[in-house]
Parts: sequence; structure tokens; C-alpha cells
Amino acid sequence: MKIIFMGTPDYAQKILEKLLSQENIEIVSVYTQPDKPVGRKKVLTSPPVKITAQENNIKVYQPNRLRDEDVEKELLTQECDFIVVAAYGQILPRKILDHAPCINLHASILPQYRGASPIQQTLLNGDKLTGVTAMLMEEGLDTGDILKIETLKVSDDEMVESLFDKLTDIACELTVDVLENFNSLTPQKQDDEKATHCKKITKADGEVKFFNAQELYNKYRAFTPWPGIYLASGLKLKEIKLLETKSTNVSGKILNISKKSIIVGCEKGSLEILRVQAPSKKEVDILSYVNGKRLSLEDTLS
Repeated sequence: MKIIFMGTPDYAQKILEKLLSQENIEIVSVYTQPDKPVGRKKVLTSPPVKITAQENNIKVYQPNRLRDEDVEKELLTQECDFIVVAAYGQILPRKILDHAPCINLHASILPQYRGASPIQQTLLNGDKLTGVTAMLMEEGLDTGDILKIETLKVSDDEMVESLFDKLTDIACELTVDVLENFNSLTPQKQDDEKATHCKKITKADGEVKFFNAQELYNKYRAFTPWPGIYLASGLKLKEIKLLETKSTNVSGKILNISKKSIIVGCEKGSLEILRVQAPSKKEVDILSYVNGKRLSLEDTLS
């Protein structure tokens, strides 16, 4: 079975590694996003998928646009049985979609959370169930016919990194399953009326206020470690716990100070805060921060 693989981040890298471990699968080529400058020093860095491909002597393509005529022409010369796509970052043009069945692995239960950040959106909304959808691709964004869905229960304190790992493991197994049993699967149309969408996460999404404890905690789950959550002052909340969701309080008011943490009230509910990081400072335990700022009960954390 010959496969052209398209993907970019860690999620796609793990799926590629799974395919490479299968004796009956040959990866013809890999398409991934161009190298990008990373960090303060803007070091040009290869996507994880590219690194894995090069380690396995697989031809790598990094076009800025799949729609460019020369890019399409080159791909169409490559014989394959399937094109597997996982978090690639580009929409496939019609000529490529017609070249071979294009199978996409999307980390949500479609048609819920079409778009760029389904795992984060699951946590932001406090969902109890998520999953991975294998679908046939078409020209729309995550709108293709569903081949198979595997689901996963989400715990109340699940963090984005652990959920990412669990869904990645599911996606790896689902990819092989769908490829091996493709001819016995019956594609099902998505119900567009039930579709929801999620956007690309930006740093600005991490700003929080002490309005709703549950919503703030969900942001913490979804945005740790990146972009993190922080107050308007720039104070980063590095480690927090949800205490309860019913009480009514003054926003940001310190309700209790113990040896390891403080309790902060939200307009609805309250949170336990254990570690913070002030702008341009090192991360510290909350007591060191409170003592340094000479904060006490009834003061406001801001």
C-alpha cells in the first residue's frame, strides 16, 4: 500500500511514525509546511514531520501553496493508493483530491469543532466526550464524509497536553484501521446544521478575568503551557485548581491564605492559586508573590 503523507506538528509526526512501522505500508513522499523561525533568536526550525521523514530517507516537499501549478504537477506524477492528511495546515485543491482517496484524521467528533483548535475547544467548553474522526477529504474545511469515529471520555481535570497524547494514540490506531479496511467502510455525510467551528489560538486568547471560575479553569486546562493564562497586569497563573462554582464574590478578592496557596474569589465560584509568574520574573509559589506584594486577606489579586 503506497501512501503520500501530509502533516506538520507532533500530532502528525506520531501518525507518520505509526505508518512507518507497518510492513504493508510504503510512504512515497511527505508534504509539510515550510521551516519557520522559532524563539527569540528566530532559529529556522523544521516541522516535526519533516524530521521524521528525513530520518527515514523519505522525500520531503514543503510548498508554500499546494495550489501552485508546479506543485500539483509534481504530486500527480507520484503513484499512490491513498493520501493521508493530519494537521497539515493547507486545504487540498481538487486535482489532488482526485488523485487518490484523501483521508484526514481530525481530533474531534465531526461535525463538531471543524477548524484549527479542536482539542483546546473541547476543554474550553468543558466537554465530557471527544474523539478522532477519519473522513474523506473534499474542498471544504473538515466537511468530508465520515469513515469512522473513535471516542474518548474527558475527565474534569484533563489538561491539553495529556488529552493531546491520548487523541494522538487513538488517531494512530484509527489511521491504520481505516487504511486496512477502507473497502468495507461506508462513508456517511456530515450534518452541516450541527457543525461548529474553532479558530487558531493566539497569545491574546490567554487573558483572563475573575468572572467565572469554571470558565477560567477551562482556559487554564486548554491553554497550558501555551499561550498560558494571565491577568491584564501580565501576571501569569501557572498552577491553579477549581474549588467550586456556586459562590458569589468580589472579582479577584483574596478569600484565604494558607501555607501553600491562596483562595481567590470569582464573581461566580472560587479558585485555589499555587504558582504565578510576574512579567519579566521567574515563576514562584504564590506565597512568595503575595508576601512580596504585601497582599493580605480582602485584597485583590490583579
